[in-house]
Amino acid sequence: MANFISEDDIEQTLLQQLQHIHGFDVLDSFTAKPEDLNDGSNRSDKRDVILSDRLREACIRLNPTIPPEVIDTQVLAKVCDRRATMSAINANRELDKLIRQGVQVEFEDSDGVKQQEDVKLIDFNEGNTKQNQSQRHNHYLAVQQLWIKSSVQTPITAYRRPDVILYINGLPLVFIELKNSNVKLRSAYDDNLTNYKHDIPQLFHCNAFCILSNAIDTKVGSFTAEWEHFFAWLRVDDEKEKIDRKELSEKGLTLERVIHGLCAPGKLLDYIENFILFHNSATKIIAQNHQFMGVNQSYQNFLKRGELDGKLGVFWHTQGSGKSFSMIFYVRKIFRKVTGNFSFVVVTDRNDLDGQIYRNFLNTGTIKEKDAAQPADSDEMRKFLGQNKKVVFTLIHKFRYPKGKKYPRLFDPTKEKREIIVIVDEAHRTQYKSLAENMREGLKGAHFIAFTGTPLLGKQRKTSKWFGDYVSEYNFQQAMDDGATVPLYYEKRVPKVLIQNDDLSDEFYEILEDENLDDAQQQKLEKKFAKEMQVIVRDDRLNTIAEDIAYHFPRRGYLGKAMVVSLDKFTAVTMYNKVQTHWKDELKRLRGLVKSTTNEIERARFRKIHSLARDLPSPLRGSRPLQNP
Repeated sequence: MANFISEDDIEQTLLQQLQHIHGFDVLDSFTAKPEDLNDGSNRSDKRDVILSDRLREACIRLNPTIPPEVIDTQVLAKVCDRRATMSAINANRELDKLIRQGVQVEFEDSDGVKQQEDVKLIDFNEGNTKQNQSQRHNHYLAVQQLWIKSSVQTPITAYRRPDVILYINGLPLVFIELKNSNVKLRSAYDDNLTNYKHDIPQLFHCNAFCILSNAIDTKVGSFTAEWEHFFAWLRVDDEKEKIDRKELSEKGLTLERVIHGLCAPGKLLDYIENFILFHNSATKIIAQNHQFMGVNQSYQNFLKRGELDGKLGVFWHTQGSGKSFSMIFYVRKIFRKVTGNFSFVVVTDRNDLDGQIYRNFLNTGTIKEKDAAQPADSDEMRKFLGQNKKVVFTLIHKFRYPKGKKYPRLFDPTKEKREIIVIVDEAHRTQYKSLAENMREGLKGAHFIAFTGTPLLGKQRKTSKWFGDYVSEYNFQQAMDDGATVPLYYEKRVPKVLIQNDDLSDEFYEILEDENLDDAQQQKLEKKFAKEMQVIVRDDRLNTIAEDIAYHFPRRGYLGKAMVVSLDKFTAVTMYNKVQTHWKDELKRLRGLVKSTTNEIERARFRKIHSLARDLPSPLRGSRPLQNP
């Protein structure tokens, strides 16, 4: 049990670390009377949350060629507008764009020539994050206990006072709510954040993210997120760092991990600039700890691409951890931060996945429709790859070409002033057979990175030969610990007919890993591993497994999904039919037990099992054989 830590102690420790380690200035704005304007913020109206004098000073400093009167009349007027008729999410999206891209202004220079410029609100290219505040281009400020007057007609309370707000150049970008260590953290969401969003929505117009902490537990999330979507941030610099969650909790150190890992000025600037998305204009998506670190490691590898012989690495983040959005963060950061003419080719092996990723890129504004291409067939794909499209989305199967003919070159890096980066999704499935050879022949000189949700198997790791080593790893256990994906429970249930073979070699698993076997490999598989294959698909073995599924599944005691993995499509269909048969038999047997038993306790137990079996969805309904068993 952790020792009691008061909210005030947590706040003071937080401010000291921000000030002494990360160079923030600290302003205590508490006043005994909420309406008192003498709080050091220099506001003339307590409804205001942007510190306009500090914003003006920063704009003049960062944009020396822009006349101050233009900053006053065009920039401050636009940024500090209260947006009273806008929803909070729309205001947040609008200001996010102004913060990242600047405010467009028009004016006449001293020669009377009309000029059009973008005024920077923040310098995202600031160098050394540990330099003194006076040497920085941006100004970092932590404000504690700032009274804010409600801007709505029917507030719950007329004034609200957040614990800490982090400002950059007068813009309130990070909201921090603290609780005593003996108070459940969720109350910071239910009792504080929720009410603040109702009473003082203007505070969240500039907000990048929120931090909730009682020191024992700390969560990060968008102001639009439900409680369930707030997440932990425990790794600071190394994604492989071993995290002792129990020790961090007991010592009350979880908030420190967020401060050092996310709120250090350099990391905070990077996050605001590159790791916030708006999906369909209505949903805000912010990167989690593993995405931030993984994408940045991949980005650093990209910067060294000239030394890597086209192998940008393997990005392995387990299923359900936001891999498709990590792709978007990766592409967006390269487009924004690296000078050059880049075309990305996103390669998948399923129509639904291809469509999903394509829509995500469009719906997040990462690319415009005119700059994207989703070819209908192989001919159209080759045409688009020969053009200067920003992103081309294609299936690996569209790299088919007549057998015996050499695949044509689609671009020549020695002649064209562009670079192609190929992002291959689930690269260990079909991508290193003849189709991939065509792709690499056509895109010779391109850079290749693999995104996968499953680890690479086998001694040779063919995927590594194509893409290089892991550039980021986020395994299933880490995802469960972080709450990024739901837990998966495994219970070993081995049918009696299974023949254990300790000599089942890595080569067998390696061959099984590829579904697209050529004739030679198929013959090798059938000859060398005939015994193993026969054992795995023997009818009595499959029958035993199906019977066990029908018996075990409704006895787990809860409604939930399960997955049956089969060797091939034929076996998957066979298993489906067998489970259906045994499921009906088990329901019939349970009905008989309910009627025949004389023990009331047993009858109640059988009735519950029967109820679960009856109410569960039809076994394997809507399933499809896995492409990568």
